[in-house]
Amino acid sequence: MESDRKKPSRSWPLFEDHALTRPEYFNVMTHFYRGESQRAMVWRERLDTTTNWAVLSMAGVLSYSFSKPEHNHVIILLSNLIMLFFLVIEARRYRYFEVYRARVRLLEENMLIPIISRKLDSPMRQWRAMMTRDLHSPKFKSTILEAVAFRLRRNYLFIFLMGFGTWWLKLTLHPVQAYSWHELYERMAIGWIPSWLVLAFQCFFIAALVAIAASTSLRRQGLAQDEIRGLEPRRARFKF
Repeated sequence: MESDRKKPSRSWPLFEDHALTRPEYFNVMTHFYRGESQRAMVWRERLDTTTNWAVLSMAGVLSYSFSKPEHNHVIILLSNLIMLFFLVIEARRYRYFEVYRARVRLLEENMLIPIISRKLDSPMRQWRAMMTRDLHSPKFKSTILEAVAFRLRRNYLFIFLMGFGTWWLKLTLHPVQAYSWHELYERMAIGWIPSWLVLAFQCFFIAALVAIAASTSLRRQGLAQDEIRGLEPRRARFKF
């Protein structure tokens, strides 16, 4: 009978048959820490790459706009769309960076600090369970709005403000220097779009960016404030 056949004997031990020794455990954790640090560094470098793209794009737009007086100022306004595109990409990359950065900080705070201080008492008793859950079911440690606000505060708000300031300078200098507010106001018109609408849109756009940058900072102090601060504000994000 099929059921009477003997099951093949197993000549090798299962992983679960033997507990890890202390040297094996530290060896695994060392390589795990190194791997998570490397992944965090890769995503951190991608953030710098996106910022460089944004700065170079803005520099190219401003160089073209000021190269000749007849170049329309609308090119500076359209550059805001390019900056928004880069901002969204960078916010997405920052969320991935935070996943690995948070794991690195969790290891540093609860494994490396006790070893270095020779006080083998982890600040968080449940850090191994938190790390296990995060590896089993990874979660972003910040929302897309928090990531956008953080990158705005760090880089992009200054880029947008620079574009806004150079837009005013372009209107003032080209095609000839403006000597009155009325003349400057008349130059804001773009084809059939009236000056008041262009000015209102620009002011609303900058005000919205400032509000987004300040919103999460005021609502959740300590969250996404700095890339090298401790893990404390994000500990709840490890749970699912």
